[in-house]
Amino acid sequence: MPHFPASDGVRIAYQVQGRGTPLLLLAGQANNHHWWDGVRDDFSTSHTTITLDYRGTGDSDAPPTPYSISRFVQDACGALDELGVGRAHVYGTSMGGRVAQELAVRHPDRVGALVLGCTSPGGPHAVERGDDVRRALAAQDPAEAHHALRELMYTPAWLAAHPGPYRTMGDPGMPAHARRGHLTASNRHNAWDGLPGIQAPTLVVHGSDDLLNPTANATLLADRIPGARLHVVPGARHAYFEEFRATASPLVRDFLDGRDSRDSLRGCRRRP
Repeated sequence: MPHFPASDGVRIAYQVQGRGTPLLLLAGQANNHHWWDGVRDDFSTSHTTITLDYRGTGDSDAPPTPYSISRFVQDACGALDELGVGRAHVYGTSMGGRVAQELAVRHPDRVGALVLGCTSPGGPHAVERGDDVRRALAAQDPAEAHHALRELMYTPAWLAAHPGPYRTMGDPGMPAHARRGHLTASNRHNAWDGLPGIQAPTLVVHGSDDLLNPTANATLLADRIPGARLHVVPGARHAYFEEFRATASPLVRDFLDGRDSRDSLRGCRRRP
């Protein structure tokens, strides 16, 4: 699997699939690129999809240094630089949506269109998950906590029909320090002040029954980002993009159509 050296020397793994306008896909907290396996083909027919394993996950290095959304943004830009992509559409879900927000705020020239899925602005304005959800996820029995997370990601009907393995439940190979680092990075995210400055056309997508990241955060984002569109997927929980793929993927593709980035991977240059 190809890697590139981040600015601090950490090796970051990246993956490229498909052909067309570049589309950067950003996964959720403590997950690697396999988060997108269930839906990536929906976009690779019309886009060159680019993913990376966040530092601490997958085939990337897991340094003992602090983790932050800012650092993830730098790594994402590094992946685009490695591929010679100046500008790409960006689709981030969950923590990946937090990274996508900061990327659009700090590097507006790198983002063509922006899709923010099941995510939050962070900070004091965000709507936090309920105490019952926190307690369930913090259960001392790992099996109990894992069961709680599954039910926050997917509906009972989908779980009954899909016994796993699940791609969105965290990277099992992550070292403990990296898992803690991802949690800290996500918890410290606060893009509120920068959201009104986002220039990219933006679509906000969220499940109506998402308790892991309450649906009210979608409205906050859509109201805060100029011209943003909001779509709430009825009946969906946190992993709306996978369980409700038949609705969500065409929705995102339609939004991206006609908003091609200025650059494409055609003739891109990779560093030797």
